[in-house]
Amino acid sequence: MAELSLSSVEKILRDAGAKRVSDEAAKELRKVIEEFAKDIGTEAVNVAEHAGRKTIKEKDIRFATRQS
Repeated sequence: MAELSLSSVEKILRDAGAKRVSDEAAKELRKVIEEFAKDIGTEAVNVAEHAGRKTIKEKDIRFATRQS
């Protein structure tokens, strides 16, 4: 599975107000984000399949996000 870059995760934390971010904190947040994204992706696949589609659409992601 592709990983989010640590610099992207650090930017998210800095945008949230962090002055400094340890590598361990960025790695842990990356892990949490990737697990959350996988859960949403799985639910979006289920929604698309239920609708008779193979293509995941934006509305599937939005629906899956509300279900989480």
